[in-house]
Amino acid sequence: MKSFVISKNDAGVRVDRFILKTFDRLPKSLMFKEIRKKNIKVNKKRCTPEQILNEGDLLELYLKDDVLHTKEKHLDFMKASKDLDIIYEDSNIILINKKVGVLCHPDGDDYIDNIVARLKRYLYEKGEWSPDDFSFTPSLANRIDRNTGGIVIGAKNSQALKTLNDKIKSREIEKYYLTVVHGKMAKSSVLLTAYLTKNEKTNKVTVKDNQTDGSKKIVTRYTVLDYYDDASLLEIELLTGRTHQIRAHLAHIGHPLYGDGKYGKEQGRYRQALYSYKLKFNFTDKNCLSYLNGREFTADNIKLLDDYKERKFI
Repeated sequence: MKSFVISKNDAGVRVDRFILKTFDRLPKSLMFKEIRKKNIKVNKKRCTPEQILNEGDLLELYLKDDVLHTKEKHLDFMKASKDLDIIYEDSNIILINKKVGVLCHPDGDDYIDNIVARLKRYLYEKGEWSPDDFSFTPSLANRIDRNTGGIVIGAKNSQALKTLNDKIKSREIEKYYLTVVHGKMAKSSVLLTAYLTKNEKTNKVTVKDNQTDGSKKIVTRYTVLDYYDDASLLEIELLTGRTHQIRAHLAHIGHPLYGDGKYGKEQGRYRQALYSYKLKFNFTDKNCLSYLNGREFTADNIKLLDDYKERKFI
């Protein structure tokens, strides 16, 4: 026999899905049979497979131990660095200032140390999350390339993650970037529109002024903050979020990013001058994160700005 008190992160899940995710040796047919026989109960009462579990519910399974083998949990995230530059944190979300050179998610040989792993370690050591929370793992709602720094949004529970994903998709979370480009911009502020096509094999995109087969519309707003010699410091607002949009769009109009070896002039360099430095929450409805509506968060200690002030972009 085994019992569980349903945590906040496991709440909202169906009984059958929670059980099948928790036990790797319990056949589905046997689970349904034991539910019918009342050997699986919620709060000491008969339950149904589709019944939704709530936080604090007591789930009891009066079954043989050989089928109640829980899935093995790995704590690889404990090998990750503790280095997290936290801009803001509450019970639902955490805003992290990712440094250039650090991955957001595991990738090949860099499986252990990345922002997701660091977030898991941080919350595990704080006692706010455990691998025993079967239905949720701390996750990022957005991602930034390894060689771009800036703010990533971490979710601490499933409801927050769903809300963040929905609001990013509907552009109710506004994202602003800083970049340094080659040349002086002709206008101080422009809304750019073009069409982007991605080549999955090369992981590179092309931008054209007119729509072509398979292309997607991109909209990018830039505002000039400063310039010197052959460098312009820009604030970028992403009104659409396509792969490499900023880098490819600015290169398309003749102002590639400094340090961009893929779309710019410095072939072989991949430390593009790009930083996701500011977020604004602009919700149009009530949700679990409504208390953030109207708030703005900005990253500190931005090396790109330091390099610009020291005239390194020439």
